[in-house]
Amino acid sequence: MNYILFDGPSRNNLLPFTYTRPVADIRVGILTIREKWENHLGSTTTTITEDYLSEKYPMVELDENVMINASFMPNTKLVAIIKGLKENQAVFSGEDVIAFFTKDSQEEVDFENYKAIEYNDTVLKIEHTWDIFAINGDAIQADFDLLTQDRESQPISSTCNVLGAEHIFIEEGATLEFATLNANSGPIYIGKDAEVMEGSLIRGPFALCDHSTIKLGAKIYGPTTVGPHSKVGGEVNNSVIFGYSNKGHDGFLGNSVIGEWCNLGADTNNSNLKNNYAEVRLWDYQTEGFAKTGLQFCGLMMGDHSKCGINTMFNTGTVVGVSANIFGSGFPRNFIPSFSWGGNSGFTTYLTNKAFEVAEVVMKRRDIEFSEVDKNILEHVFEETKKWRKS
Repeated sequence: MNYILFDGPSRNNLLPFTYTRPVADIRVGILTIREKWENHLGSTTTTITEDYLSEKYPMVELDENVMINASFMPNTKLVAIIKGLKENQAVFSGEDVIAFFTKDSQEEVDFENYKAIEYNDTVLKIEHTWDIFAINGDAIQADFDLLTQDRESQPISSTCNVLGAEHIFIEEGATLEFATLNANSGPIYIGKDAEVMEGSLIRGPFALCDHSTIKLGAKIYGPTTVGPHSKVGGEVNNSVIFGYSNKGHDGFLGNSVIGEWCNLGADTNNSNLKNNYAEVRLWDYQTEGFAKTGLQFCGLMMGDHSKCGINTMFNTGTVVGVSANIFGSGFPRNFIPSFSWGGNSGFTTYLTNKAFEVAEVVMKRRDIEFSEVDKNILEHVFEETKKWRKS
């Protein structure tokens, strides 16, 4: 069967992260949503997404296709239902379509002609950016169970202090020495060739993905995910870092989501709680205003390729777009549009030729090419977000 993941109605609620990727390629838990589905289905997937992303994330459509809403996470029962779908059958959770079997083109889908299968059990779903960290503990547990089933962990070094060793899994090539690991409150997963340096304190649920590093003396509170090829130090609480990003020094990051190719300068701190303990509001790209989150704790949302200088301070509920560069004293405003350059004293436009120079250097350090396709995506984001920049 041919499986296609589609963005669904939550796509715009997940900006700025979906400016540069389909919903399916958001990381929550240990794996991206696409990786979860492919593991469960035993099959590769392709994507229906925005036109400007389709060259990098193409769709392969065959005569028979099962379309899956990428906002939903797989589980054993749901996958069994989806694998058993027949033509013109659809799985619903309330009013939301989870998946459907079709032989028709996807330009128009009339679900009035479909037989509805109601799925009423618990299912993990992301509808808003803050859901990424809010459900991260459950997602880590689900991915941990999936990835470690019937497998044996590499041994934990005798130099480490360990609680709940049966809930710790270490992949081949990973190194840990003189670290404290407490998995009593949730599993700890250490990916291939990852490193936890001496003096680090880690409380699960926690995922350190392949080729990533926790630096000396870091303090990590779960549920937290550090995506592949990232470096993290200082204090981190209930946050998700997608990958290829660095928070290499002291400073606090809490209840936050950081995209790819980001860098947080030394002593960068974010607030995750308002002084008056009020509900946090976040910038909403659809309404172009600040929307209620229902959360008391909510920190920083930072899109791909954004950077901040040393001693940067972010207010509670700050949204930073794609390829922004923030620096200087004081608190910058809590919505920073894509391709902004500056800080508390004001912003100018970060021109694409300068931004692309940085992206090329940063990606080359990880032996990844900054391609014409990548440039075209960022050019589109630059134009689409122009209305929010003042210059």
